[in-house]
Amino acid sequence: MDNASIMMDDAPDLNQCIAAHVRDLRSARGLSLDGLARASGVSRSMISLVERGETSPTAALLGKLARGLGVTLASLFDAPQPPASPLARRDDQPEWRDPASGYVRRNVSPPGVVQPMRIVEVVFPPGRRVVFENGGRYARVYQQVWVLDGTMEVTVGEDRHRLSAGDCLAMQLDRPTQFRNPTRSPARYAVVIAPEPPPSR
Repeated sequence: MDNASIMMDDAPDLNQCIAAHVRDLRSARGLSLDGLARASGVSRSMISLVERGETSPTAALLGKLARGLGVTLASLFDAPQPPASPLARRDDQPEWRDPASGYVRRNVSPPGVVQPMRIVEVVFPPGRRVVFENGGRYARVYQQVWVLDGTMEVTVGEDRHRLSAGDCLAMQLDRPTQFRNPTRSPARYAVVIAPEPPPSR
């Protein structure tokens, strides 16, 4: 069985994992469904479907929910009870396909390690795009995109960058961001995400 088959077979479990995270985070922040709807721009009914695991949310929708909850998108894919091991084997790293764009993201970092940075690998189909409405987070979040294969066009606010293999773009997630593959070949890139640590008291 190839990785794609494994990923698709595991998709329902991953949707349930996402559902649990959204429910738990919303509860921990004392937000009602209406409150999270106002904070994220996602309708109350859609949030309810996501929390019950009854829909396959898109990357753009999950990005809105993550912003409304004040977390990174990558954190929504963690296992509910992460292992204590500092090592994440390739076969244990969860993969998820965006039903809208078809891009595949893989959480590379071990979920049980308490460190500020997270690493995600993305395989992006040719000719597709995805838009994240960043901004309005509780803390600053920094991100770097390192293209491993192919070409990506990344637009941060009004600034557009065309990245080829080996190029690395640093950004802060405080403006709308668009990822687009303008070519006829898949692109592969790594994303390193790190929230700003809270001020010491």
